[in-house]
Amino acid sequence: MDNAGAPLCNASEGPVLRPEARVSGNGDLQFLGWNVPPDQIQHIPEHWLTQLEPPASMHYMLGVFYIFLFCASTVGNGMVIWIFSTSKSLRTPSNMFVLNLAVFDFIMCLKAPIFIYNSFHRGFALGNVGCQVFAAIGSYSGIGAGMTNAAIGYDRFNVITKPMNRNMTFTKAIIINVIIWLYCTPWVVLPLTQFWDRFVPEGYLTSCTFDYLTDNFDTRLFVGTIFFFSFVCPTLMIIYYYSQIVGHVFSHEKALREQAKKMNVESLRSNVDKSKDTAEIRIAKAAITICFLFFVSWTPYGVMSLIGAFGDKSLLTPGATMIPACTCKLVACIDPFVYAISHPRYRMELQKRCPWLAIDEKAPESSSAVSTTTTQEQQQTTAA
Repeated sequence: MDNAGAPLCNASEGPVLRPEARVSGNGDLQFLGWNVPPDQIQHIPEHWLTQLEPPASMHYMLGVFYIFLFCASTVGNGMVIWIFSTSKSLRTPSNMFVLNLAVFDFIMCLKAPIFIYNSFHRGFALGNVGCQVFAAIGSYSGIGAGMTNAAIGYDRFNVITKPMNRNMTFTKAIIINVIIWLYCTPWVVLPLTQFWDRFVPEGYLTSCTFDYLTDNFDTRLFVGTIFFFSFVCPTLMIIYYYSQIVGHVFSHEKALREQAKKMNVESLRSNVDKSKDTAEIRIAKAAITICFLFFVSWTPYGVMSLIGAFGDKSLLTPGATMIPACTCKLVACIDPFVYAISHPRYRMELQKRCPWLAIDEKAPESSSAVSTTTTQEQQQTTAA
């Protein structure tokens, strides 16, 4: 057997493969990129070229999963964009951030057809052009969603902790949203133009992201920089704002209980439903859910990129790297339910426009006491 064929038959030896040697001599073993044209091999990091091709069933299963994500995200975020942008009752400065988040999540789902096509063709079927489009969309939507989550936290922080100083206006909300889009732009343009780093395929070669595998200083610097600005910064902002919200609500509820005790009454609130959670518990649950979704969706990608740039690359198997690719798409399907469907006014509007959904949402009573109204506003702001 020739020199190229011998090592290919024994995948356990970890051979360094030439681009043209993608199948073993007897055809029993196939490596990733076996069906990629020679002129496209150069765009694939060498790390993936040394990995065995997964079973066809794995490609097809991921393709079907992405079809589900694409449909759920398109319908969910599409309805949020439609209703929030056309309903007068929902046109508030705070809801501008919810609308912006829905736009980013909707954009995220637009790249799913590229993945689906690649999956059913078992690899890098759309080539480098499809890869660049996929990665650019993912960078914009992923970083934008993270920063929009932080903006939502900032707005809720002001509304709940400073109820007498609500300075969020339409103009300010629009400016913040524009700044978020501008903030995302460098992390798309730099690798897209290959001025700093590049977009390359990963995992099963059906998805693409920035290059975190090339072993040089520029790549490691880019990975560290984008990790800080796209993950660490919004994470710290989210933690700070929501911890302040939870702390404020707990302090406020404690003060109300102490005052009620002094006045020898059970509660200072009117129409309190004892069977429901207290306001502090509801706020805490919302904050935990928001933080949990963000961490679950993007922590795997952050850890994976750090391992690729600074750690043991052998840990990054094709199957393992497809998990982060799925988690960040999954959260785009969940966001409409967490941020919008829990919004009472949104449910009322949805009930009015889509009666076939059988949503039973009652209009809030206008005769509620001032304290109750204030609590409801805080709840609605948190749900927004």
